[in-house]
Amino acid sequence: MTKISKLIGRETLNSMMKLFAFIPDKLYLRLMYRVRMGKKLNLEDPKTFNEKLQWLKLYNRKPEYTAMVDKYEAKEYVANKIGEKYIIPTLGVWDSFDEIDFNKLPNQFVLKCTHDSGGLVICRDKNLLDMNTARKKIVKSLKSNFYWVGREWPYKDVKPRIIAEQYIEDSCVRELRDYKIYCFNGKAKFLYLSEGMENHDTARISFVNLDWTPADFRRNDYKEFEKLPKKPEHLDDIIMLAENLAKNQAFIRVDFYEVNNRVYFGELTFFPGSGFTLFASDEDDLRIGQMLDIEL
Repeated sequence: MTKISKLIGRETLNSMMKLFAFIPDKLYLRLMYRVRMGKKLNLEDPKTFNEKLQWLKLYNRKPEYTAMVDKYEAKEYVANKIGEKYIIPTLGVWDSFDEIDFNKLPNQFVLKCTHDSGGLVICRDKNLLDMNTARKKIVKSLKSNFYWVGREWPYKDVKPRIIAEQYIEDSCVRELRDYKIYCFNGKAKFLYLSEGMENHDTARISFVNLDWTPADFRRNDYKEFEKLPKKPEHLDDIIMLAENLAKNQAFIRVDFYEVNNRVYFGELTFFPGSGFTLFASDEDDLRIGQMLDIEL
């Protein structure tokens, strides 16, 4: 985090951003880049990965992106591209929290809001679910428009809804590891592995090369894995599927899980970290940026 972010907190900063809805996207992004990254945003000749993501926010806008980031609509989009077998089953979809009939849900499930990245409730035991806390989190999320936080255009018109998904967990590691494939101009270049993301203190993130060796760049806002876990059995398939979904895209991150020897699609992301990722060094940001040709 920048000094300003550390001082007032990320959640407060995001709330402040929404107050500036009257500011045009380009000016807003220049201001926020200065606040979040502590430097000037170069949109005229972007070089770094973060700069190029900001450029894509402004100049790469296709109507289908709205469905691709909608956590409900994306399931159909992805199923049509790579097959239904990779989709986590949906247990229900609702417009409000009060519409949910929890008696009809299994003992374990996941609630997600379709339009943002914060409305998530993981229920491992329905008898222990704190209903008030879950309600407050979901209701708060439904009232927000994720677009205003980082001006990520695809989210602007996503209909706020709630979906329940089947709970999945790998029986061997008792965890859910996320394999996030970074695709540049249709080709996978690297991925990052994440685990324990419910809690920042326990979360682990490591960038990994496609041959499952540690990449030589990293973020400075999360702890890394001390040692890389075993290579997923279906990594080659995951990379192939990611590239299938990345066709004709300048940049997209495609997320998958491998659970009990099965591959599941997670989500599509056009702007990781909203283009404000704090890498360990400016050189890391620049080297990743060199992988992306935004003019194609």
